[in-house]
Amino acid sequence: MLNYIPRQDIDGEQFTLLPVSISALQHYSYCPRQCALIHQEQQFSDNIHTARGHAVHAVVDIPESDIAKGIPVERALPIYSRQLGLVGKADVVEFRDKVPYPVEYKHGGRRAKIHDDIQLAAQAICLEEMLSISVSRGAIYYFRSRRRREVVIDDELRTLVYQTTLAIRNIMNSEDLPTAFNDARCNECSLYEICQPKALTAQSTIKQMIDDLYNPGDKNE
Repeated sequence: MLNYIPRQDIDGEQFTLLPVSISALQHYSYCPRQCALIHQEQQFSDNIHTARGHAVHAVVDIPESDIAKGIPVERALPIYSRQLGLVGKADVVEFRDKVPYPVEYKHGGRRAKIHDDIQLAAQAICLEEMLSISVSRGAIYYFRSRRRREVVIDDELRTLVYQTTLAIRNIMNSEDLPTAFNDARCNECSLYEICQPKALTAQSTIKQMIDDLYNPGDKNE
């Protein structure tokens, strides 16, 4: 392990903020209800997509220090930000001239997804705080194509990380679950049977019909 990585430091001090998992940012960006079911209700279920994700991350889930093509590399590196109350693990961090370059592994096709970019930006922010060094770029590695997509960690992404972290902390402090969407993203979600988006949105529609039926100021006037 590189001697300037405080891998053990995360266990040594208390967070002043309720810790939020970095993976929760990716879940919230995809669907706030999915995030709440996983991180608030502790519910989870696998489907083909999550199973593929597990298989990909098995490649980088073992903590290891290495030198690849002359570049120091850390795998499964614990990271945190006390300022934002973020905790998590970076799949791979390369150190190019001692500047960290996080690489997040994904199983899907090579295309830009904001929820993946937010997760990567959160890793960059954690590394900046831990090492007191600016991190301006990282990459998403797509296992299927064996290709990378570089992501610039700009102010817009940093703001999204901050706003998403606050939103997740509000969910974790609440007893309410976010509303189900019942749209195209639900077809890919492993929590479909737990979430029951179709049934929940149907109930909402029926309730609205009942409310309109007995509303004296309805559309028939």
